Amino acid sequence: MQLPPSPEEERQRIIRGRNRALALVLAGFAVLFFFITIAKMKH
Repeated sequence: MQLPPSPEEERQRIIRGRNRALALVLAGFAVLFFFITIAKMKH
């Protein structure tokens, strides 16, 4: 039988998930800007 997570553990889990999502979005923007820059240099 597993104990339900404490509110603090639950909060930490939510924050970690949000941080991971934010990191993915920022990395996506960085890759997008990189490809846009490469495309502009070819013209």
